[in-house]
Amino acid sequence: MSITVGIAGITGKFAKRLVSHLLKQDGVSIRGYCRDPSKVPEAISSSPQVTIFKGDALDNEAIRTFVTGSDVVVCCYLGDDTLMVDGQKALIDSCEESQVPRYVASDWALDYTKLKLGELFPKDPMIHVKAYLDTKKVQGVHIHVGGFMEPIFSSFFNIFDPSTNTFRYWGDGSEIMEGTTYENAAEFTAAVVVDPKATGIIRFLGGRSTIQEIAQSFAKVHGIKPTLESRGSLEELYKTMHDKREKNPADIYGYMSLFFYYYWINGQTFVGTDLDNAKYPSVQAISWEDFIRQWPLEQLPNAYFSLSA
Repeated sequence: MSITVGIAGITGKFAKRLVSHLLKQDGVSIRGYCRDPSKVPEAISSSPQVTIFKGDALDNEAIRTFVTGSDVVVCCYLGDDTLMVDGQKALIDSCEESQVPRYVASDWALDYTKLKLGELFPKDPMIHVKAYLDTKKVQGVHIHVGGFMEPIFSSFFNIFDPSTNTFRYWGDGSEIMEGTTYENAAEFTAAVVVDPKATGIIRFLGGRSTIQEIAQSFAKVHGIKPTLESRGSLEELYKTMHDKREKNPADIYGYMSLFFYYYWINGQTFVGTDLDNAKYPSVQAISWEDFIRQWPLEQLPNAYFSLSA
């Protein structure tokens, strides 16, 4: 079976991993879309299976040329609300016009369908895009993977302190953290993309563990017993994140990670246990412990930032 896959935002860190998995499969041709083709890695641009198209996110003529002839279009955009909403609507409209049967939205997230607009504000664009797709003939595909594992050990969340091997957490430590690595999510997405029957919300998880269990896995893998440090209850986290936002709304990075953390562990956005993992047995789920084992201790805090390499 042959399939042509359009990938918008092909220079992004997730897109590059998705392409690497798609190129391993027979019969796959890729049409990539980006603003600057010179940023496409040579390993991708030199492949005879890949054709690169240049254009902006709102250039309707260029987008139409890019999507035409695709069996499925995958959006790998990551940026501001204009890009994530208007940019995706432009892609969807062109898919509709060119009769592309499926569109994979730029999701890879917690289950934002259980959120109200404004609760976890960075996910508001996903809510808007899904609602827009639901009005179209093109079939929407929404892949939910929980939270990405890599950022948990980075300075973004300030959960893991590598200088003292301390895990800081909110809640009582028994809250579930659903997670998937970037690589695992990309591998699963590749399997979904080449499956013409895959539509709607599709759920995949690498693992479900509490912060206490993650700390235990860390000790098992690296032979170091970490310290667990409570930062307060979930109620205190909710108050803290909203107080920070109200006092300095422009300092988005001063509170955004707290909003993510709260909705990640409070149970509201769980992908759950009714998963689609088994539908794609070629993809081996990477658990929290598997992920920790993949990284030497000194490199673990930089796992997220190495994704841009």
